[in-house]
Amino acid sequence: MKFGFIAKHRTIWPVAWLCEAMGVSRSGFHAWLNRSPSARSRSDETVGQQVKASFLASDRTYGARRVWRDLLADGVECGLHRIQWLMRLQALRARPRRRRLPKDEGDRQVANVPANLLDRQFAAERPNQKWIADFTYIWTAEGWLYVSAVINCVQADQQFGHIFGYRLWKYL
Repeated sequence: MKFGFIAKHRTIWPVAWLCEAMGVSRSGFHAWLNRSPSARSRSDETVGQQVKASFLASDRTYGARRVWRDLLADGVECGLHRIQWLMRLQALRARPRRRRLPKDEGDRQVANVPANLLDRQFAAERPNQKWIADFTYIWTAEGWLYVSAVINCVQADQQFGHIFGYRLWKYL
């Protein structure tokens, strides 16, 4: 860590000053600078490339555990914590899963479903003759939000009705 700081800032200040300020010897810094990478750092480099390849092949959906299992299947010997560390080092984060639609537990019987009276004929000659309504749900950070709307189908000035009212709920 200290040697990395010195290497980064040696173009700004003399190495002797930086080494004295950090409490290390100049010879130790130069030995670190000229030393070849260790076997572990070379291994981290190759495993890191395989981690990134597996992560990208999964369309950025695999977390550390699934990447680890993928690498084990390819014959790479490493631990889960090392994969987590390498993913964190490369800023690889899996995308969260998409939220599924809420489970509909409504018990409907065919006899209770009303007949389709409009039969897609939405134009009305005067107000309060035909009404339509619908609802949908949207995923928000606080959970599912249910939205409903009621529309009066009157045809005024060549416009198709207007929204009479709407409501947002946290429950269905």
